[in-house]
Amino acid sequence: MNHGKPVFELHPNERRVQALASADPRMGRLIALIGSLATKPQGPLFTELARSIISQQISVKAASTIRGRVIELAGELSPAALLAQSDTDLRAAGLSASKVAYLKDLSDKVRSGQIDLDRLQEHNDEEVIEKLVSIKGIGRWSAEMFLIFALGREHVVSYGDAGLQRAAKWVYDMEERADRKYLQQAATRWPSYGSIASLYLWESINRGHVDSGETFSERLNGVQID
Repeated sequence: MNHGKPVFELHPNERRVQALASADPRMGRLIALIGSLATKPQGPLFTELARSIISQQISVKAASTIRGRVIELAGELSPAALLAQSDTDLRAAGLSASKVAYLKDLSDKVRSGQIDLDRLQEHNDEEVIEKLVSIKGIGRWSAEMFLIFALGREHVVSYGDAGLQRAAKWVYDMEERADRKYLQQAATRWPSYGSIASLYLWESINRGHVDSGETFSERLNGVQID
């Protein structure tokens, strides 16, 4: 894939975005509110998986610091470079024992060819998830994020993502549910572009709309839409 460029660069007048807005008018209003958005450029696929493991359950700042130490130690985030390091040295860089084991398992599976990252695009979403969750430390949520942000898959809806559930409840003005399945209700409206809908829902949190204290309708009335 073309590294260094965003996987998704979305504009309200783009074909996929327009199709989503036409099929789901409320999502269309959210798209109009937010406008254009783009995902961050991604690095090589192995690097993205290693970064995902390093970042688990710690702050963005802490993850960046530890990742920098690991790269300083190993020279790069690659299977050969990581496998060449002792567990003790990786622990000294700030990794937990479990994350050291996860990174070594990832490196071993990729180097041995058990998981061929370059051929993942040949597989459908569920097949990719099945392969990735065979790696220690990679769960379904991490695999779904990889599908969206590294592989650019268009119809991935991460039902376990709490942020998406919260944003869906706000955008669709849903009643409280004990099971918290707001996203499951909303996603039935999305024709093949669940990833794009998800990106707009996440962005509604990032830009402060969801936590504004206003309902979705109030927010639309209070914000000028170009």
